[in-house]
Amino acid sequence: MNSYKNPLEERYSSEEMLYNFSPNNKFRNWRKLWIALAEIEKDLGLDISDEQITQLKENAEEIDYVKAAEYEKKFRHDVMAHVHTYGDAAPLAKGIIHLGATSAFVGDNTDLIQMRDGLLLIRKQLVNVMKNLADFAIQYKDLPTLGFTHYQPAQLTTVGKRATLWLQSLVLDFEELEFFIETLRFRGVKGTTGTAASFLELFDGDYTKVKHLDKELSSRFGFDKVFGVSGQTYDRKIDAKVVALLSNIAQSAHKFSNDLRLLQNLKEIEEPFEKSQIGSSAMAYKRNPMRSERIGALAKFVMSLSSSSAMVASTQWFERTLDDSANKRLTIPQSFLAVDAILLIWNNIMNGIVVYENRIQKHIMDELPFMATEYIIMEEVKSGGDRQEIHETIRVHSMEASKKVKEEGKENDLIARIMNDTSMKMDKSKIREVLDPKNFIGFAPIQTEEFIENEVNPILKKYADLIGLKADLKV
Repeated sequence: MNSYKNPLEERYSSEEMLYNFSPNNKFRNWRKLWIALAEIEKDLGLDISDEQITQLKENAEEIDYVKAAEYEKKFRHDVMAHVHTYGDAAPLAKGIIHLGATSAFVGDNTDLIQMRDGLLLIRKQLVNVMKNLADFAIQYKDLPTLGFTHYQPAQLTTVGKRATLWLQSLVLDFEELEFFIETLRFRGVKGTTGTAASFLELFDGDYTKVKHLDKELSSRFGFDKVFGVSGQTYDRKIDAKVVALLSNIAQSAHKFSNDLRLLQNLKEIEEPFEKSQIGSSAMAYKRNPMRSERIGALAKFVMSLSSSSAMVASTQWFERTLDDSANKRLTIPQSFLAVDAILLIWNNIMNGIVVYENRIQKHIMDELPFMATEYIIMEEVKSGGDRQEIHETIRVHSMEASKKVKEEGKENDLIARIMNDTSMKMDKSKIREVLDPKNFIGFAPIQTEEFIENEVNPILKKYADLIGLKADLKV
């Protein structure tokens, strides 16, 4: 307990995402890349034996990290440390490991593999959040609730319709994520400065063999697209773009968490609160929205990282410079780990979210009389009244009712005042009829159904095999 531990590992992120960015996964991918490089080079005519390939494969999984650390301390070079460590484990192949390659061959290609696989995990989390939100929206598509503009009571909407606003943000994020996955390029085999000069020597100037090596190796690792040109590294714009994408998801999650915290304060909707959960060490009655607050905290962190990757991309020199390395080691994995945690928490919330319909109804009825006054004015005019006189009468009653609510803390009695006003000519029973909240929700239920059917369900149908995610929190 005497050294720093990353909270993303200890408290928040899933085991799947932690493994994706783990040393074992990283360095095993390095060895897979070295094996594939040797196999394809052998197929293209280089003097590499079956025995050398076999020994590389037999020693691909077990990595001597103590020895690698000793080599790195000696060489001050992580890739060469692992080349020598692998060579010691597979001595027959020691001379052909990393043949013709540069450090970015294993480093950059592995980064791209981890990004791709990380995005696939994010996609699974996103699909499940969207499924939970879609089910919630349909369940409550008809339940009226106060709308808010400027956090002031406005026209009514429905609980389900509001959920579609959270979903709309995620649909935009999902479209961007799909595009990124589909267009992600592999670095492949490019040589020290991207000219493949080392392979010019290895293959006696045969450019077709170099192109075959580049394309075949990329295909083996699941990439249909390969960078046509590069310096030593892949374009660091990729890092900036992927962190911006993760930032966008974090923004959507933060918006949801803010709304839920406000709704929990109103006691209308509440995140899960477990039987033994403690809200405050001092105030035993409290039910703090810790899940939503955690989303907000993690989301702020992810959003802050997007500027870091942008600065790295914009300040690379010529074919490469190493001032990206430490930054990438911190920014890329932690962005993924934090968004993974955010989505896990969001799914956990949706699996146990509680809606208090009576409380929602009370808040509506506190405000609905004011909203109904326009209808009452029109009905009075139809009954023969003077529009300007009626407007003034209702304005006076509204001010008095508002005063009772704000200054005396009493119930809104505007409707009772209007019904008791003998100057009003309309059928008083119509006033009661108009106070049904469903008269004020417009097309919210239909809009909710159409949005889910047209924009969300196609995604859920396409990825039905991803639905069904366990979303337990670590702490």
